Amino acid sequence: MEYIIFLGVLALFIIILFIKGLFDKRRDKNRFINNIREKFGVMRKKEYPAGRMDTIAGYFKRHPEDLCIDDITWNDLGMDEVYKRLNYAFSSAGEEYLYHLLRTPSIDEKELEKREGYINNFIDNEKDRVDVAYAIAGLGFSGKYSIHDYIDNLDILGIRKNTLHYLSWVALFIAIGLIFYNPGLGAAAIAGVLVYNFASYFKEKSQIDPYITSFAYIMRLLQTGDALEKLDHKVWGDEWETIKSSKAKLNKFRRGSYIIMSSGRMAGSGNPIDMILDYFRMCFHVDIIKFNNMLVEVRNHTEDIDTLVMAVGYLDSMLSVAAYRSSLDSFCVPEMGENLSIEDGRHPLLEDCVPNSIEVQRGVLLTGSNASGKSTFLKMVAINALMAQSIHTVLAKRYSAPLFYIASSMALKDNIFDNESYYIVEIKSIKRILDRAEGNIPVLCFVDEVLRGTNTVERIAASTQILKRLAKSHVFCFAATHDIELADLLAKYYDNYHFEEEIVEGDVRFSYMIKTGKATTRNAIKLLSVMGYDSSLVESAEKMSNGFLENGTWENVNYE
Repeated sequence: MEYIIFLGVLALFIIILFIKGLFDKRRDKNRFINNIREKFGVMRKKEYPAGRMDTIAGYFKRHPEDLCIDDITWNDLGMDEVYKRLNYAFSSAGEEYLYHLLRTPSIDEKELEKREGYINNFIDNEKDRVDVAYAIAGLGFSGKYSIHDYIDNLDILGIRKNTLHYLSWVALFIAIGLIFYNPGLGAAAIAGVLVYNFASYFKEKSQIDPYITSFAYIMRLLQTGDALEKLDHKVWGDEWETIKSSKAKLNKFRRGSYIIMSSGRMAGSGNPIDMILDYFRMCFHVDIIKFNNMLVEVRNHTEDIDTLVMAVGYLDSMLSVAAYRSSLDSFCVPEMGENLSIEDGRHPLLEDCVPNSIEVQRGVLLTGSNASGKSTFLKMVAINALMAQSIHTVLAKRYSAPLFYIASSMALKDNIFDNESYYIVEIKSIKRILDRAEGNIPVLCFVDEVLRGTNTVERIAASTQILKRLAKSHVFCFAATHDIELADLLAKYYDNYHFEEEIVEGDVRFSYMIKTGKATTRNAIKLLSVMGYDSSLVESAEKMSNGFLENGTWENVNYE
């Protein structure tokens, strides 16, 4: 009777735990759903520890494309920070694919239209975005490693076979059979086989345990696919078919995976069932055998896993863009056009920036004073062009342009490790743009302070010919310079625009508004005075400057 009561209490306890588990899961789901409904588009504050951006670049590094944004342009435009502002992803797959989108602007109108449909659906359809977000959130984040790092790390294990494990089974069964003929010898044989099995088990276990995390992520990826496959897929049918097809090819990987994925495996939990299973594993190595079989499946279906990551990541990235749009006060969807036109364009990282507009049919030569806004304007146009061709979202009232290959040469540094001066780095950077201009894809490029790393005479001569060559190659080139002479030398090839400032009561003030024509003022020497330099130094500098502008020669410096 006591045993019946004990078993009844135990069964009741298990039922209570089961019901509590269901209740907790339901509560967490409702909390997540309410959070998505109430805070969709609210800016998140994510932490990006050192090395995190390298991890996020994992998918991009393994899927290089010819028209991708190169490292020079990415760093020139500060795109890591732009990415962080856009990132609302619910999984590592989404984070990595969103990064890939920004690094790989599309020149396919149909693909961009497809993205627009997905983004709008997630904005307009609350049920879709909640269901997809909840399904993808189950995948979670991969920590300090990329998804692909986990898969690549499996190669370290080399080829693993189960031959010895199966032979140990045979040896154990022979030893058991031997007991019936010679009990003493049979018992000794059984003990010997078990000692070998136990010792070899822990050796093998120590080798495979670090890699089970890789399998765990793949399992979560498959479970995410299961959840997405159950949802209404009228809008994202392409991804639905991809997920369904890729998952089906990994059925052998998933079958029996509990043997090694169980949380109670060799955990020392004290649970009698887990303890029995642990001894069973040690005797027969069933988890190691299953691991080796799963490893074979991963290697045979790496492309299918990658395709599954892409499909889930694509949906998550579209959801992220939808959230980003919802966080904005205003934006526009880009239009196709022969000329480049942007109305009231804004930089995505500057909350109170002055909007600027421009419409051009050819290159732009931008002159103006120091700190007047030239570089920020170049970055504003470049980043919005990049966003137009990746997330199909522009921070402007209106944007129209062809589809471009985008490149820049702006924030360069000398390379002491390769023993290259600033000038060498600069001419190499510009040469890559000239080489790209020889292709069939229209080029949109941005150059800040052309050839600043050399002397005035040669800089103006070389800059003139480089910018002329770009113009003749039908490149939309936006170039900023302090050399006013270029405005006249290149008037046939470039439209002139400028930024200017005014000195009011000893202070310099900038409007940050772009204006037509070349700059007519200079402020470098005036800024010396504003910053408190000695008045005699400033006056002498102004005298020398005015003398050169009038006579074309420099006055000798007198030593007093």
